[in-house]
Amino acid sequence: MDQKTNKKTFVKNPINGTKFTIAISSAKGGVGKSTFATNFALALKKISCNVGLLDADIYGPSLPKLFNINEKPESNGQTLSPIIKYGIQCMSIGFLTDEQTPMIWRGPMVTSAIKTFTQKVNWNNLDFIIVDMPPGTGDTQLTFAQEINLDGAIIISTPQEIALQDVKRGIKMFDKLNVNILGLVDNMSYFVGDDGKKYPIFGEGGVKKTAEEFKKDFLGEIPINTEVGRSGDCGKPIVEDDPDHEISKIYLNFAKKIKSTYF
Repeated sequence: MDQKTNKKTFVKNPINGTKFTIAISSAKGGVGKSTFATNFALALKKISCNVGLLDADIYGPSLPKLFNINEKPESNGQTLSPIIKYGIQCMSIGFLTDEQTPMIWRGPMVTSAIKTFTQKVNWNNLDFIIVDMPPGTGDTQLTFAQEINLDGAIIISTPQEIALQDVKRGIKMFDKLNVNILGLVDNMSYFVGDDGKKYPIFGEGGVKKTAEEFKKDFLGEIPINTEVGRSGDCGKPIVEDDPDHEISKIYLNFAKKIKSTYF
């Protein structure tokens, strides 16, 4: 304990084999964190970065489906080797369990799994490791923020207030834990109809207003597009499936912004 502040201090351990660790978070479920994380990782790869993708959602892993990975990682009994797909080094609890097996684990087991994925996986020469965080502000978020060297976080949200209530809690959590928030992204911000008009299905401007309220950068909007869902369900995210798509170009712009922050 620090006698002056009476607060516990932590020695943060970087993830071996990586330069920068970026969390994709929200504190709210169903806003597209996993879709963003996979496409963002692929966009970084497209601009010549070595990238890893860690699915840290122990209770609801999405990476096996989004990347169509059905194999198990190799192990020497001490460490695991990440599975490489689309040029991305990947790890998920979903690689180690059956697709329909529920993870009925208490907090300490979740923390242990996260430490295994960060300390006992042979990540190799990564510029960035992208961490797809679970919803909420619980054990996984605390483990990464307090014990692992998080270099930044990107906050994803849809624009309606019910999502932003949780997002605001997440922002306060990262601020309290001294994690640099790189910016907020407005996901599923609007739908463009056949008539060419924009329809703000979930409201409008809420994420940008939240960014201004908390004095964070607003990184931009991603509209609703059926191709994003289709490509994800097929196991080949849109940035990989159609690099010239308008949504892919948005992800590439995000990747360029973040890369320029670190390199």
